[in-house]
Amino acid sequence: MIEDQTIQIVQQDLTGMTSRQISTVLNLMNEGNTVPFIARYRKEMTGSLDEVQIQAIEEAYKRVTALQDRKAAVIKSIAEQGALMPELEQQIRASTKLQDVEDIYLPYKQKRQTKATIAKARGLEPFAQWILSFPVGDLTSEAAKFVNPDKEVATEQDVLDGAHEILAEKFSEMAPIRNWVRNFTMRTGTIKTTVKTKGKELDEKGVYQQFYDFEETVKKMSSTRTLAINRGEKEKILTVKVQVDPASVMQYCHFKLIDNRPSTEATAFIEAAYQDAYRRFIGPAIEREVRNTLTESAEEQSIKVFGQNLYNLLMQAPIKGKVVLGFDPAYRTGCKLAVVDENGKFLDKAVIYPHKPAPEKKRQAAASELIALLEKYHVTMIAIGNGTAGRESEQFVAETLKQIKRDIYYVIVNEAGASVYSASQEARDEFPDLHVEQRSAISIARRLQDPLAELVKIDPESIGVGQYQHDLPAKALASEVDAVVERAVNQVGVNLNTASYQLLTHISGLSKTIATNIVKYRDENGRYNSRAELKKVPRLGPKSFEQSVGFLRIIGGKQPLDNTDIHPESYPVAKKILAAAGLSTADLGDHEVIAKVASVDVAPFVNDGVGVETVHDIISSLQNPGRDLRENMAAPLLRQDVLTMEDLKPGMKLEGTVRNVVDFGAFVDIGVKHDGLVHVSKMTRKFVRDPKTVVAVGDIVTVWIESVDLNRERIQLTMIAPTVG
Repeated sequence: MIEDQTIQIVQQDLTGMTSRQISTVLNLMNEGNTVPFIARYRKEMTGSLDEVQIQAIEEAYKRVTALQDRKAAVIKSIAEQGALMPELEQQIRASTKLQDVEDIYLPYKQKRQTKATIAKARGLEPFAQWILSFPVGDLTSEAAKFVNPDKEVATEQDVLDGAHEILAEKFSEMAPIRNWVRNFTMRTGTIKTTVKTKGKELDEKGVYQQFYDFEETVKKMSSTRTLAINRGEKEKILTVKVQVDPASVMQYCHFKLIDNRPSTEATAFIEAAYQDAYRRFIGPAIEREVRNTLTESAEEQSIKVFGQNLYNLLMQAPIKGKVVLGFDPAYRTGCKLAVVDENGKFLDKAVIYPHKPAPEKKRQAAASELIALLEKYHVTMIAIGNGTAGRESEQFVAETLKQIKRDIYYVIVNEAGASVYSASQEARDEFPDLHVEQRSAISIARRLQDPLAELVKIDPESIGVGQYQHDLPAKALASEVDAVVERAVNQVGVNLNTASYQLLTHISGLSKTIATNIVKYRDENGRYNSRAELKKVPRLGPKSFEQSVGFLRIIGGKQPLDNTDIHPESYPVAKKILAAAGLSTADLGDHEVIAKVASVDVAPFVNDGVGVETVHDIISSLQNPGRDLRENMAAPLLRQDVLTMEDLKPGMKLEGTVRNVVDFGAFVDIGVKHDGLVHVSKMTRKFVRDPKTVVAVGDIVTVWIESVDLNRERIQLTMIAPTVG
């Protein structure tokens, strides 16, 4: 059981959640239950918390326990030094921030040798303490008492210098001063960037031009700017400084350390010590902390942006029941084509050369070769990768389709990461006789048929739906990616008889080993006919079965309920609900089921060991067996013709697909070579702080051309309809 005090601290870090909900979630997790399982099948216990809320509880708990562990370590360390006083211990235990604990611990932390520690070793600490008593009179005469050539303290000035170092270090380690300076800098400080002497030479494309002479308050710094500045600094193009009013800092230090005491030689000495402490220790340390805080906040925001974009990309509507031709564009090496059937099974391949520098003879033959492949397999959809030669290939496909009398559409598919997967061991295992580019064409085709099933095979960081994702901390990004992929896969569910082991690995309760065993068992014994057969899979124990089985579907099996997201533990209740409606499991999928089940009274079934939330979920599942949440998402934008940037004119109205969402807006594919940018200020007539509240990756949006810069290859778009008249 989780301690009540810990739960209360966790609750302070969250909003809108009760201590009971937090306690329940944490205890369920301790019992080995996964986030998707808890969210879907333990709603009565958690008050219907969703995956994001449950994950937030888990993360808050980790932060709290990390803070508690650090407090215990600090208390132990200070106690071992014999310096732990009751008030100090209470101060540490009462701290709610890790930074506060570190500030308190700073004077007791074991450090490398400093000028101050050397001065203390030479016996000068009593003299420094004497100065802090604000004596009236000459300091030099008192310093003479501490002159000791044997300890390398030859003169009174050596004594004074040593005392200065001791006091400067002491002031720099005072938690109240560091905390005030930190808060003051965060509140009033500015970030100032300038271009280095040779920075412009390194920045050939002017990527960082806006930061050559840039200043912004710390509290207004956006995550995008922070990460851009960090990269510019790393590439030795920019110099970055945190600026703050030093006079205000000195005024606070004077108030804290001297206050209204009369001006004496001792007060002047102390004043010089805290000024030096700020210049050498506090200022640089706080500058690093502020930069780190901005960076951590920017990274956290960018990881969230990446996660949200990735989720929306994974949840794009699939194109079902279509034979698809994957088209991987290229110039010199030719365009690789691959045909897959309605279920993604590879049928045929080809290489055509429609672009220069291929010989004219090959270019002339390309169209007839493409048409032959389209007609042979009755292809109705072409998926064109958006990489090198993508737009030229789109132009070629659009012209070729005009020669075919039946309707064939094409879709531009984001091919980011396809080449990475195609060169992987998994791709080699599946298609050992194909070249990398041909595997890539298959991947592009399958991305159109089922984005989720194909994209889970690819390193998500290679997909390119975030901002500065390659600059983000790998561990934190991987954790977010895992959570997002797990949420998407489990919300959709998978077909147990077609799912790859990569897809199964993301199912609740399944490890890579178990997922591999599930596929191996299927290969050796044929298709699964019931969920119960999973119990025969090696290494898949009772807990793994409980956690995973509800997210695995069997189409056309012995038990119709196996094609729903109803957990087998609730099958008895589901059958009773059907019986109350005068139905049986054999009736599932019939249109009459929806109306009859909807009329069933929920109350009698709540007594069967399940709550009202589960009963409602069961009824919904009975009405929609085999449902796919992605069917409610926007379908891909189908095209038959192509535009060029030269065709675009201000005011032109177009439809496009959102490819990426960042802090400052969204990039939209409108069917030309380069995506256009809709700035956040151009999304609605109302003020929008966060673009993600307006659009998501995969959305089909109506836009108008604002401006086109052919030289810089930039397109500015607006989602605000122009006023007429």
